[in-house]
Amino acid sequence: MPPSHGAVQGFCTPPFQAVADQFAQHVEQGLEIGAGLCVYHQGKVVVDLWGGVRDQQTQAPWTDDTLIVVFSVTKGLAAMALNLAAERGLFAWDAPVAQYWPAFAQNGKAAITVRQLFNHRAGLAGISAPLSLDMLCDPSQAQAVEAILAAQAPAWVADAGQGYHALSFGMYASAFFAHACGEPLQAFLHREYLDPLGADVHLGTPPSEDHRVATLYPPSNAERLRHMLWAALRGGSAEANVARSFLRGGLAKQAFMNPPAPTGLGCYNTPPVRRHSLAWASATASARGLALAYVPWSLGGQWQGRQWLAPATVAQVQTRQGWAAPDAVLGKPLSWAQGFLKEEEGVFSPHRESFGHPGMGGALGWCDPKAGLSMGYTMNRMDWRVRSPRTLALCHAIYQCALA
Repeated sequence: MPPSHGAVQGFCTPPFQAVADQFAQHVEQGLEIGAGLCVYHQGKVVVDLWGGVRDQQTQAPWTDDTLIVVFSVTKGLAAMALNLAAERGLFAWDAPVAQYWPAFAQNGKAAITVRQLFNHRAGLAGISAPLSLDMLCDPSQAQAVEAILAAQAPAWVADAGQGYHALSFGMYASAFFAHACGEPLQAFLHREYLDPLGADVHLGTPPSEDHRVATLYPPSNAERLRHMLWAALRGGSAEANVARSFLRGGLAKQAFMNPPAPTGLGCYNTPPVRRHSLAWASATASARGLALAYVPWSLGGQWQGRQWLAPATVAQVQTRQGWAAPDAVLGKPLSWAQGFLKEEEGVFSPHRESFGHPGMGGALGWCDPKAGLSMGYTMNRMDWRVRSPRTLALCHAIYQCALA
């Protein structure tokens, strides 16, 4: 049935009407500029909604297949590639990274395992040598970037701490994957999973899809700084902890600011950046595509008569692999499992088994094998907070309906 709101298009099944109401409230109250939300329950679409505009100047409407850059949701996609490659025997999670990439052993990293690196426990959240987006998007600079990553000294002994590798995760994922698996991470992911699945997700977005990409509306640097200063003064939140670390030049600033975004976060949604596979931030997706990408993960690996991944692979990432309270960069309790984020119960899901990855500003790709749920949320008005209240409200409504 269609939602009972003219500003929102799409459909929801009757048990999930409260989700449509919540989503429409965001659109109608101007909390969104344009957005999409898709939810699968037990392998079937129960919510597929979109509303608002993809560009304020032209007033072009947000449609069912609108794409937008999803920032760190990209890390969840990279985790899918890593887990599928490990399942196929291309590497072992508890082997040293240097077994596959010998140069990585420099500066005390010889014993760091693949699991420690991609669970953000390797002490490599900040890269010392200056990097730029131009450098990272230039294939001729790939060897130079790889040499910088291999030479980086860790900030702590592996497993002695945990700090969100906000940007470096994707750099290390791409370099490691090329060494361990013999091909680019994005090529493997698209050929072996996303394309056969039909998921409208692009890690390295081709020119043919540019007409579908929405305009991104991030907060200005001045607005973000103003919010961070206020959060730091108030205290008592993850935003306050991250803001204080940024303002004193701590680990959070190192983790998020190298490479810098030269013209603000909007540069990640420009063609030169989204053309490349920056495995921490540059994927574009529709909400429908994100939700579909997580469907097999929500169902033990099987969907529509095909075994997309082994049940054991899904089982492994349902368990927390380490826990930090708080994480040294994000300033809040959380952990990862083989590259997927494991949040506190009650943030995106009440179930510890759930996993996925959010993106800066609010985008989300998530699944919950216990509840049989997968979801994708995309939008072009970015929130400045660590966890967007709009995202949390939608997740709360989804579970209110799914568990009723």
